[in-house]
Amino acid sequence: MELKVFVVDAFTDKKFQGNSAAVVPVADWPSSELMQNIAAENNLSETAFIKALAPNRYQIRWFSPLTEIDFCGHATLAASYVLFQFLGCEGQIEFVTTQVGELQVNQQADGRIEMSFPNQQPQIIEDIPTALLEGLSIKPVKVLRNRQAYFAVLPSEQDVRDVEYHSEQLKLLAPYDAVVTAQSEGEFDFISRYFWPANGGDEDPVTGSIHSGLAPYWAEQLEKSELIAYQASKRGGVLYCQVLDDRVLVSGFGVLYSRGTIYI
Repeated sequence: MELKVFVVDAFTDKKFQGNSAAVVPVADWPSSELMQNIAAENNLSETAFIKALAPNRYQIRWFSPLTEIDFCGHATLAASYVLFQFLGCEGQIEFVTTQVGELQVNQQADGRIEMSFPNQQPQIIEDIPTALLEGLSIKPVKVLRNRQAYFAVLPSEQDVRDVEYHSEQLKLLAPYDAVVTAQSEGEFDFISRYFWPANGGDEDPVTGSIHSGLAPYWAEQLEKSELIAYQASKRGGVLYCQVLDDRVLVSGFGVLYSRGTIYI
């Protein structure tokens, strides 16, 4: 068996920044075991497998090196980039998923890829897990949660950049991950960092899916529906967000790093 594979840096217009994802188009679904082995071998935060169902309509599945993931934004952007640039797609793409419904994707005139995600606004919680407090070096001013993660709001942008995390403690939050965030004091509206030791790795470079929760939270705090976000990992990435009633539009650029063949 031979499979095409593309590696795309997502949420950046520069190579070696943003978040890298592998994209593997398939005619028929390989076994889950094989897809997991491929994702582990790729050793990127995510590998997206896409299968055509009809013109411009695809089923998508995401795998980290450790497990299949319910929802991944940057690998969806990477898959869309491959479809637009190399596989002849024009107009709107629809992705069918098992956990978050259908995702619509369009390419804007400036090249940005815009993805429509479900609005996953987090809710404030009072019973804050000890593992979260002990897993972060800076105490949050408030904590929220949605279906994906705990949201630790920190006092300042510099705190988000400086916070240290303890993976063994954050693993205890499973199946939830953890995101730290604060209002930005510069060119962005808000910044964040994302930790997911229970599901994929210690720190994710740029996480599109979590902005379906971050953007609604900050839209409410800042009283604006269009926001620009920065994920302050070592690689870094910029995300453009628009909050609608029940959807969140998240967009960004992509850059091809490599393309090749997987031999099974």
